[in-house]
Amino acid sequence: MNIEHLKLFVRIAATHNISLAGNELGLSPAVASSHMNKLEASLGVKLIYRTTRKVSLTEEGLAFLPHAEGVLDTVDTARAAVGAGSYTPQGTIRVAAPASFGRMHIIPALKGFIDQYPELKIDLRLSDSMIDMVEGGFDIAIRNASLNDSTLIARKLSPDRRVVCASPDYIKQYGEPLHPSELQHHQCITLFGLDNWQFETPEGVVRVKAKGMLRTDNGESIRDASVEGIGVTLCSMWCGYREFENGKLVQILKEFPLVSDTAIWAVYPSSRLVAPKVRAFIDYFSQYFGNTPYWEKSSH
Repeated sequence: MNIEHLKLFVRIAATHNISLAGNELGLSPAVASSHMNKLEASLGVKLIYRTTRKVSLTEEGLAFLPHAEGVLDTVDTARAAVGAGSYTPQGTIRVAAPASFGRMHIIPALKGFIDQYPELKIDLRLSDSMIDMVEGGFDIAIRNASLNDSTLIARKLSPDRRVVCASPDYIKQYGEPLHPSELQHHQCITLFGLDNWQFETPEGVVRVKAKGMLRTDNGESIRDASVEGIGVTLCSMWCGYREFENGKLVQILKEFPLVSDTAIWAVYPSSRLVAPKVRAFIDYFSQYFGNTPYWEKSSH
């Protein structure tokens, strides 16, 4: 069985497009189509349905896909093992990341990663929607939400410390809440799905249902709205560290830390071996952020 044919099949499964998958591997559409015909002939089954709009996997193709991925990952891992450190990860790594975090912290770090691994191509999707990694054909995802999917393996890249804050103008106009319970008298800017704020207090955990005139689905937007004096918000340090540095935002309720176990995670499907390209990505960004990432160092 030809390894190059397997690579093509896996990329077709991810992209649903023979020409695009072939282009990633340096193949013309005609050659890519020929390779797929040869793979199907060698197996004696049809792996894909071809239509004018897209390509989809047959039932046999869906059953064959995890085995093809396993073979490729095993080959890459074996090459890395015998390369005595000289093996360079190759191919395309497909990464999904939250829009704000990706724009602020993944993109600026990519130049160093690309310089270190020049034979890797990166497909990066930035979206605040939860991505189905297997369905989307992603190798790895960056997440900063709670991890509830037991089919994924997670590695912590960085802490994600969240604080409550407001602009100096807002505090001057409306006053500073001195206890979490006082937030009910303030305008709170919230993220969709994150309006239950929990605080550690001497009396125990205090839960606050944050309410206000503005709710959005983007972390940079709640930060910017708070800078404009619209209200109090809950902000991750990685998102607001520059605004804290320049005084546009002020942390409030410091004596009552938020109850939170959030972190920045790199996750990948547990059904796969850790391919060298995935390990390279995780190791690079784990070292890049470090135990105390740069956005935390500037806040102390």
